[in-house]
Amino acid sequence: MSFAEGEYQRLASMMTFDGSRRSQPTSVRELTMVRLAQCGAAVLAICLVLFAVSINACAADGDTLAQVRARGVVRCGVSEGVQGFSIKDRSGLWSGIDVDFCRAVAAAALGDPSKVAYVPLRASARFPALAEGMIDLLARNTTWTLRREAALKVQFAGVLFYDTQGFLVRRPGGVQTAAELKGATVCVEKGTSTQMHLRDYSADNRLEITVLEIDSAIEARRAFFAGRCSAYAADSAQLAAVRLEAPDGPQSVQILPERIAKEPLSPAVRGGDQSWLTFVRWVLFALVAAEELGVTRDNLQSRLSEAAVRRALADDDESDRSLGVERGWRARAVQSVGNYGEMFERNLGPRTSLKLDRGLNRLWTQGGLMYAPPFR
Repeated sequence: MSFAEGEYQRLASMMTFDGSRRSQPTSVRELTMVRLAQCGAAVLAICLVLFAVSINACAADGDTLAQVRARGVVRCGVSEGVQGFSIKDRSGLWSGIDVDFCRAVAAAALGDPSKVAYVPLRASARFPALAEGMIDLLARNTTWTLRREAALKVQFAGVLFYDTQGFLVRRPGGVQTAAELKGATVCVEKGTSTQMHLRDYSADNRLEITVLEIDSAIEARRAFFAGRCSAYAADSAQLAAVRLEAPDGPQSVQILPERIAKEPLSPAVRGGDQSWLTFVRWVLFALVAAEELGVTRDNLQSRLSEAAVRRALADDDESDRSLGVERGWRARAVQSVGNYGEMFERNLGPRTSLKLDRGLNRLWTQGGLMYAPPFR
């Protein structure tokens, strides 16, 4: 031990953890050394704070993609079971448009669409799970809002499905329009935008609706079918799925014609990680661009010789280097799940049990809202 180390330890033993002295120094030399020790402790504390800040800054910026690649799996937050979006079958296999998007991100990042760990979450748990780093990506029929982006520090990658909010009621029950729900009790899942929209709609139309918030979507559906509420409010596509679960058959319930709110459903990532946000966002845009170009999972390889297809899905060395990914990551996404239209038709379209029309989710050239920005 050096003299300086010995002196520092001796003088440190004279102080408590808050820096107060246990005994008074007995000489000018000791007093000087105490002052130096106190200064050293203060400098050390400042350095530790600055170090922690720098570590947090590094962790918040451009970190997730590297972690995903090191881990070899994308942890994807999904629903507890919404047909067409994310649902697990009896053999344990997940399917749905949200699931397909998770697979596309895994294919782009890791070269293998199967490298996904699905984490089923209640609505009230999804944002804490994202903020606490339990998941890398949230793809759970989640509405993009200002409050969530500003207050919860969540960043949305882009709209995967344009939806609206509506009501499911029993038939026959006499209720044919939302106006007839005056004074009724309506079930909703806790922690969703549904409850806020419902309260606003009730107040604006003087309906005096009682909002019954229930912890999970599964429990809310059970409450509705058990007669605890007159209606179930949720995203319209989700209502179409719930209708199929009715104990007395789909014909025993009906979706009312009113649509009371916009519900743009978007994948989300933690705030502060611009590189990961950019990566996830442009995986989504690549799927849309592929449909715009007429590129499918089956014809992708034969179309890569075309300049427009290469530009959108393959060639961009500068962007690839900036993100730290291998060339062709966007093409890998399309190869894994097909283009956006293929995803929609496979999970939600007329050939599925949901039989949903594309509506707003058509390409912009077909009267819809789906549109990919330029790649250069």
